[in-house]
Amino acid sequence: MNIKSHSLTTIILAFVSLISITALLLSNSNIEEPKKQHTEVPYCAVSPKVPRGVTFADKKIDLVQQDRRERMDREIMAFTYAHINTILQIKRANRLFPIIEPILKECNVPDDFKYLMIIESNGDIYARSSVGACGLWQFMEKTGKEFGLEINAEVDERYNIEKATRAACDYLKKSYEEFGDWITVAASYNTGCSNIRDRIEKQKQSDAMNLTLHPETSRYIFRLLAAKTIFSDPVAYGFQLKQSDLYPHLPAAQKKSINGAVKSWPDYARKYGLTYLQLREANPWIRSTTLTNASKKHYSVLIPDANALRYDPEETKAHNPQWVIK
Repeated sequence: MNIKSHSLTTIILAFVSLISITALLLSNSNIEEPKKQHTEVPYCAVSPKVPRGVTFADKKIDLVQQDRRERMDREIMAFTYAHINTILQIKRANRLFPIIEPILKECNVPDDFKYLMIIESNGDIYARSSVGACGLWQFMEKTGKEFGLEINAEVDERYNIEKATRAACDYLKKSYEEFGDWITVAASYNTGCSNIRDRIEKQKQSDAMNLTLHPETSRYIFRLLAAKTIFSDPVAYGFQLKQSDLYPHLPAAQKKSINGAVKSWPDYARKYGLTYLQLREANPWIRSTTLTNASKKHYSVLIPDANALRYDPEETKAHNPQWVIK
């Protein structure tokens, strides 16, 4: 080995030794340094309170029983932490309940069934499920027609708030005639009367609260109870809405009667200073730009107040004072 090679080898070995010593020092430094503890909690999730009982349609329902309490617990948590849906439900209810409540009363259906509408559609007048159920009350086409709703390419009365609500009342009252219990009626709305009838016969229990049901229907009953619980005191479950956050009721300026054809709904809307979009928002049952109406059927068309459509949120009134904070 010559002198140059020996010098190069010495330099390389010294460099490697330096790297090793540095790594060792860093390693020891990391071991000796105490680990930092994270004490800050950026978000605190708590389990919401489950009531010991609720009242639905004047019937007191005990929630102390193990299975009932835990099923209710699940649905209250679902409402409490599904923030977007629950907030939208309350906002929309401020607009819809003034329409729905008088119809339920007139039809002798318990007021609490307005919450069934909420869990069916989230209060979305244009709601449509993956299986084709439509409107606030989520009627399937066959059932809708069975209860007197017109459904075709030009008109779909499942989206007519008043007519669909009356059809839902007819369904609920017919079911009550058979079962005599409103919670069981609610279960039948989800799964069908024949299914409930079959389970009552086989399980020898007349109350849906005591039946083994399809998981979706089992949850449905407690979603209904949870919806009423949350809506009765949203603030207690962390929802702090102001009156200005709610959607105001928009009364119609006029109600027009039509018993013939409409060649163009956009032209019809323009006569009242409206767009076709605004006319459809007030009359979501209109499903086309034309109306053939060969049978000369009577239709009631709501003409919204153009001024009311440009509302000041600060002037919005809360339908239920419990929904808002001051």
